[in-house]
Amino acid sequence: MVQSTTVKVYNTLSRRKEPLVPLVPGEVRMYACGVTVYDLCHIGHARSAIVFDVVQRYLRFKGFRVTFVRNFTDVDDKIIRRAQQEGVPAEEIAARYIAAFREDMAALGVAPADVEPRATEHIPQMIAFIERLVAGGFAYVVDGDVYFEVRRFPAYGKLSGRRPEELLAGARIEVDERKRDPRDFALWKAAKPGEPAWPSPWGPGRPGWHIECSVMSTAYLGETFDIHGGGEDLIFPHHECEIAQWEAATGKPLARYWVHNAFVNLGREKMSKSLGNTLTIRELVRRHRADALRLWLLGAHYRSPIEWSEERVEEAGRALERFDRLFQEAARVPEAPAPLPEGFRGYRGRFEAAMDDDFNTPQALAVLFELGRALQETLDRAGGEPSGRAAVAAGVRELRALGAVLGLFGTPAPATPPPEVAQLVAERAEARRRRDWRRADELRETIHRLGWTVEDTPTGARVLPRRP
Repeated sequence: MVQSTTVKVYNTLSRRKEPLVPLVPGEVRMYACGVTVYDLCHIGHARSAIVFDVVQRYLRFKGFRVTFVRNFTDVDDKIIRRAQQEGVPAEEIAARYIAAFREDMAALGVAPADVEPRATEHIPQMIAFIERLVAGGFAYVVDGDVYFEVRRFPAYGKLSGRRPEELLAGARIEVDERKRDPRDFALWKAAKPGEPAWPSPWGPGRPGWHIECSVMSTAYLGETFDIHGGGEDLIFPHHECEIAQWEAATGKPLARYWVHNAFVNLGREKMSKSLGNTLTIRELVRRHRADALRLWLLGAHYRSPIEWSEERVEEAGRALERFDRLFQEAARVPEAPAPLPEGFRGYRGRFEAAMDDDFNTPQALAVLFELGRALQETLDRAGGEPSGRAAVAAGVRELRALGAVLGLFGTPAPATPPPEVAQLVAERAEARRRRDWRRADELRETIHRLGWTVEDTPTGARVLPRRP
């Protein structure tokens, strides 16, 4: 039975934690802003994806029926520029990076959303909504462009909490003298030569960024839904604009709870593609266990910024190895029905108490680590005694069940290289120590032919099975 008031969520709109009370009892409708598909995803994207993956997993674990929608922005200035640079159609760029996104998410154990709409699949609905805003006097047309008139929505700024002068400063990033107010934002952009375009009442063009999510989220979740999420960089202007255009047209709130994750920083600087300081997911999963990246990210509360640390991810990997050994030892116990021993029953309640408190994954992980230690100690004491080992097996099932809520313990430990490969790796390390780079490269190629890859990390060589 769902106990909807036990889960508390920090709502960016109210700036406080609130009990999660869905519009429809027992059902949560949730939308998270997805990626603009013009390049490979980085660790910042990984954090946001993992955060909302865990949110939907936990809500399902609590018994809610969850409908989770995450979009793709597949028409955008950045996609168009990339296509022009490569001399290919924009849709080819979008298709390439949608496929890459899905591969990266699968590597991280992020489940697909229930619905993954693309902006270009919803152009007619966007046009109809813009027409509604124009007819209501909230938007105006200039030379084939359509702008939302911010002054017509006095509540603009309520999500970000920014003062009017701060909103004005942010809006001036994109100066256009044709606007009635610098804060006004584009709903429809007139076509330029060589760009993708669709017919509209205002001439050929394409939608602005902010209109996409308002239309796609409500198309699948209804006029008002429960949770709208994304990175904290989307609070202003993106989510602020979503609220303005939707509430202006409908008089109804777009979402009841606004949830935002903090950044991953690199050297105390926000990581972003525009700053050119990204670490791609694809690069990182070649250097680390994917579940170690996930464990490291969940070790910080989603609303707290986290600074990239190669060493901390390595530590997460070593922690997972301890769980691997526990699982391997427990797997040797013959399967037999055994109830969860009394001593292991309190962990679930503590785990839920942590997650009920605004999805506090650091505290939830602390419970899992404590349970893991208790199981290992019990296993060590049990020796060959069957009942003790059966109790551990029951405890391990509980540990795996709780870990699955965080997307952990489902990825097997990396395979161990055979002795001949390990010997070649050692010889290569010695060659590198002697600065015999030619010999080191030869040994790398030999290792590669045997089906393994050597990755050099600050803490030494890492050997992984070669991908097909």
